[in-house]
Amino acid sequence: MIAMRAALTKLMGLREKVKIWFQRWQGDGRKPMNQPASPTEILRRVKRLEMKLRRLVSEMFLGAYESIFKGQGLEFEEVREYQAGDDVRMIDWNVTARMGKPYVKKFRHERELRVFIVVDISPSLQFGTQGKLKSELAVEVASALILAAIRSNDRVGLLLFTDRIEKFIPPRKGIRHAHRLIRELLFTKPEGHGTSLTVAFEFLRRLSRRRRSLIFLFTDFHAQGYESTLKKLAVRHEVLALILRDRRERALAPLGVARFFDLETGEERWLDLRSPKIVDLWQQQLELEWQRRRQLLTQLRVDYAEVTPGESPLLPLMELFKRRERRLRSGR
Repeated sequence: MIAMRAALTKLMGLREKVKIWFQRWQGDGRKPMNQPASPTEILRRVKRLEMKLRRLVSEMFLGAYESIFKGQGLEFEEVREYQAGDDVRMIDWNVTARMGKPYVKKFRHERELRVFIVVDISPSLQFGTQGKLKSELAVEVASALILAAIRSNDRVGLLLFTDRIEKFIPPRKGIRHAHRLIRELLFTKPEGHGTSLTVAFEFLRRLSRRRRSLIFLFTDFHAQGYESTLKKLAVRHEVLALILRDRRERALAPLGVARFFDLETGEERWLDLRSPKIVDLWQQQLELEWQRRRQLLTQLRVDYAEVTPGESPLLPLMELFKRRERRLRSGR
């Protein structure tokens, strides 16, 4: 009898453990539900990501960043005696008159930039078929860009958005500030359920009316009606887009009758993809949408690059830098 009671007590304890285990895991039996991370876990993940990216953000990458994104003006440094080959327009006539021989003004480029990292964290970014979600790609590439800008002594700010402004951190310098930005990228939980690029663009326009800024936009462009606001933003500031796309968003496969689930609206839709002709039709629509977006960005002089799974976080950034360099050289 005593042995039976002990066995029952043990069984009840096991039942409670199983119950707790099921509460901690999602229904698909594969991934645990998101639990609040402890400060130690947050610090560990930030440091781990920084160490991973530090090896990638090499001197070559920093050199490309600094050479392409120069300061917004010149700052007076000193006057010195005129030397053969100096620009005569730089002669300081007041000093020249006092000293009795020509002196020129010497300037240096103002290196410090104001950089905004603008990241879409809407539900549509929680999609991925190649072992990594689009949101995870955004975190890696944005973090590499943050570290490069901070190491170049630029001021870096962060804007996270969905159909509303989720988080804004003003531009600052320093590695501790970079750690804070990466922490927010990793752990900010969105409250919005849709995507509004217009909300983000209007916020940036109100915020940066006086000083020209460098804006890096991370999004999958699953939004409507943003074209005019983007045009106004691009006239005043330098906007560069990193487009987050999974390979299945570019190329469908004959999957049979497949169910598609809209991560933002919750709408479900069944598509018959058994026929290659139907797959080709959908493929043409996807390509047409991409062509329209590319044409718009080109017209607005917004340089862009695609971010896809299976590549180094620096590859899309280097592609973006090269595209911008080609455009500047061509004078467009």
